[in-house]
Amino acid sequence: MIDTDALVAELPRLRRYGRALLGDMARADDLVQDTLERALRKAGHWQGGNLRAWLLTLMHTVFVNQVRRNDALRGASEADMLDLAIRDTNGDGLGLRDLDRAMQALSADHREILLLVGLENLRYEEIASVLDVPIGTVMSRLSRARAALKVQLDAAPARPALTRVK
Repeated sequence: MIDTDALVAELPRLRRYGRALLGDMARADDLVQDTLERALRKAGHWQGGNLRAWLLTLMHTVFVNQVRRNDALRGASEADMLDLAIRDTNGDGLGLRDLDRAMQALSADHREILLLVGLENLRYEEIASVLDVPIGTVMSRLSRARAALKVQLDAAPARPALTRVK
């Protein structure tokens, strides 16, 4: 049985990951809600251990199912990815805005792996468990994701250098 307090303690992490993954607060909250609903329905299947990794696994599955369902409804091919809204970045620094845009331009697979490493601080073994892929796949996806992110960031428009006014 899942400890309710432990489940509630994971909510901020799930919301943070969902927001970073989708770039939209409302859709991220819906994803978290769908994930928690599935967690409560499947509570009997949880065998203890790392609750956060199990919840992230469920969130990954829910996210992938939603992308596939949306692609099927739109008649898109498997190669096409869900068009994700870019969140309002008012008040963010230019560098964060550029990073956010670059992350949203990545494929869902690349964005997800970068977020699991960079935002959630998961080890490769944990990521492999969450995504249900071999560790070698995690490493190769991460390498490709970093390269794709670099391309996106290098393509960002150059900003003029700031000068001091005396």
